[in-house]
Amino acid sequence: MAVNLQLVPATAGKRLGAAVTDWLFPLVVPAVLFSIGFAGVTRTRSGGFITYDTGSVVLFGGIGTGLALVYIFVLLGLEARTGKTPGNLLLGIRSADNDGYAPGAGPVFLRSIITGAGAVLVLIAAVLVVVFKWFDAALLILGPLQLLAAVWAVLVVISNRWDKNGGVRGWHDAAAKTLVFDVKAGRNPITSGGIQGPYSFAPLDLPPVQQVQSPVAGVRPASGAVVQAPAAPTAQPEPARGQSAPVQSAAQPAGQPAAAPYTAPAAFAPAGTHAAAATARQAPAGHRFQNHPDDDVERTQVRSGTPAANAAAPAPQAVLRLRLDDGRDFQLDRNVLVGRNPVGSAGEQHAQLLAVDDPGRSISKTHLHLLTDGAGVWVTDRNSTNGSAVTAPDGRRTPLAPGVPTFVTPGSGIHFGDRTFYLGQA
Repeated sequence: MAVNLQLVPATAGKRLGAAVTDWLFPLVVPAVLFSIGFAGVTRTRSGGFITYDTGSVVLFGGIGTGLALVYIFVLLGLEARTGKTPGNLLLGIRSADNDGYAPGAGPVFLRSIITGAGAVLVLIAAVLVVVFKWFDAALLILGPLQLLAAVWAVLVVISNRWDKNGGVRGWHDAAAKTLVFDVKAGRNPITSGGIQGPYSFAPLDLPPVQQVQSPVAGVRPASGAVVQAPAAPTAQPEPARGQSAPVQSAAQPAGQPAAAPYTAPAAFAPAGTHAAAATARQAPAGHRFQNHPDDDVERTQVRSGTPAANAAAPAPQAVLRLRLDDGRDFQLDRNVLVGRNPVGSAGEQHAQLLAVDDPGRSISKTHLHLLTDGAGVWVTDRNSTNGSAVTAPDGRRTPLAPGVPTFVTPGSGIHFGDRTFYLGQA
């Protein structure tokens, strides 16, 4: 059954509008300042040699390059942690990773390098012009390169138009494994639990409580007749001093010896006391009682809602579970080891071993250690090769320091290698 995730991919038009807004400053400001610098270059002839004074190019070009680099680093950091940029905010779109959380620094940097490859080429050409003093041909060299850089950037940004998978990814998205969503037309996955949305596990299917016969409902003698115990004690007049009270039950047939009265065990005595109680309760002469399946009163279930159940039943505790990104669902024990082929170390012989398929071998043999603790799990990276990270329900992604336990609450995503699992509770 298809599930409506309420996610809307960003259109090529919105992507282009956001990109123009974001990259206008780092492209225009250096270009203007470099132009001012080149205009200030002076040429002098001395002794048959031509000398160029490039101080203005170095000054203005350095200022423009420095401002652009500061802006770019702030922009990339903001997008990596939140999926937001000035253009994204203006157009109502967000960048995300494959799981729908903040994309992270690596993917954002790779997307930017691919999109701005032409601009990098222009910067390299400008440096060469200054080094080799090609000032007379600077406009002929840098002009076409700037036009080529602009055309390339536009093609990359709108390349999702040619994506056969519903226009979800552009060329730079496919390389960086990122996605871009329209949060005005649909849900914002970064702040609402990723691609799958707020995840909650369905309660476990528990077997129904079966009706059982009361241990006092009746006992069966060897003759096959059922001797019923009294349904409820009735008030009897107190006998006069010196007289004995009648003990024969109304259901007792005439001529039969009186059955011993039933005595309930006090406060559900432990199992070791049942034998003594059974020995003390001897059958009358002529009768041989068989053990009833319900004679063990500990098998009788206290019905919920009664005062006894409310007093004795402990408060229900949430059962922590995890769901892998392939849809498999597991209930967590106290100690859990996760990896490609996890093996417990000393003192972990009884840990739950959770092996995860990883054809790309991005997961270490024993990658994570999970320790359940009440309402959450302590997650420890076992010095894995490719590391681990946790994405909180608010979309904030935090790398795990190797060997340092981190407390994770339900609704979070734990990333290890190329795989991810989501923590929930039943």
